[in-house]
Amino acid sequence: MAHHTATHTSPEMQQCVDECLDCYAICESTMRYCVESGGKHAEPSHLRLLADCTAICQTSAGFMLRGSDLHTRVCGVCAEVCRRCADSCTQVDPSDQTMKDCAAQCRSCADSCERMAGRA
Repeated sequence: MAHHTATHTSPEMQQCVDECLDCYAICESTMRYCVESGGKHAEPSHLRLLADCTAICQTSAGFMLRGSDLHTRVCGVCAEVCRRCADSCTQVDPSDQTMKDCAAQCRSCADSCERMAGRA
């Protein structure tokens, strides 16, 4: 996914912005896939986590792009939500490639957000 690079962001921050935007996109598409798949994929708690993940990833990217001094705190929450979403995707169906892809991106985003939050 191509993203605009802000001239005032560090390479590490730009990487985190990209991870957040990629995670936002995959969770949005995975949510649609899960609703269409039904069954365990469409359990309310799982769909809520996907929705939470899309929202916090979009928010985190915005905080970083705006240069907010609160971005480290938002990134910390984003990392936690992404880890929970990854775990949920894995629990829904560990053999489903869409779930595997979503979980992998969520974990990658969580790692990047933890670095931005100063927890890594």
